[in-house]
Amino acid sequence: MAKTNTTELLEALAAEIGENVYIDVAKWHLYLSNAKLHTIVAEKLYPLITSNSVSEDKVTQVLESIPVKIGGGKRELPLIDLLPLQSQVTLVDILEKYLREL
Repeated sequence: MAKTNTTELLEALAAEIGENVYIDVAKWHLYLSNAKLHTIVAEKLYPLITSNSVSEDKVTQVLESIPVKIGGGKRELPLIDLLPLQSQVTLVDILEKYLREL
């Protein structure tokens, strides 16, 4: 991966996250790009890549810290509560791929 700067890397990471990681609501899959969450997720997880500290536990901690408004903003849930296990695994795999290619 020949990304020349942080902005390009973040955009590529956000795009890949947005296309492959989804929220599951009543068996409906809402991909993070459609939910407009892919950029914030990439920005929050990028430091794990640059510090070479990608782990399932650290990714989970970051996902717990990202609030998602539901019901027109009546409530907020941590993103981790909306991601099925498969999406979490996919997300860690994406981050590990970027770590290897950095």
